[in-house]
Amino acid sequence: MIIDFETIEENIAPAFFGGEKEYRSRMFVDEYGKIVQGRLIPGASIGLHTHEVNYEVMYFLEGEASILYNGEKLTVKPGQVHYCPKGQSHTILNEGSEDVVFFAVLPNAP
Repeated sequence: MIIDFETIEENIAPAFFGGEKEYRSRMFVDEYGKIVQGRLIPGASIGLHTHEVNYEVMYFLEGEASILYNGEKLTVKPGQVHYCPKGQSHTILNEGSEDVVFFAVLPNAP
């Protein structure tokens, strides 16, 4: 299967999980989970949330993001991966001047 995010309509979620500005995403969803191309414009963030039933893997493609992960501030750059295991919390912030673009995988809970 090939997933072409350019053919998937972009969703715009203002204040996603209580974050700043808007989170833009293109998602492929099936019974097994979600595969997402996400974008945060400068000053935007995804608010603090806990992965209660699944984990999330985020591969960063463009821009530099700050991640608050269980109270620790981390910086992630293109080519790096952020992993948030089940039961853990995180926030993603774009404090830079370029868009942050990432690819995320979130499986459905077994």
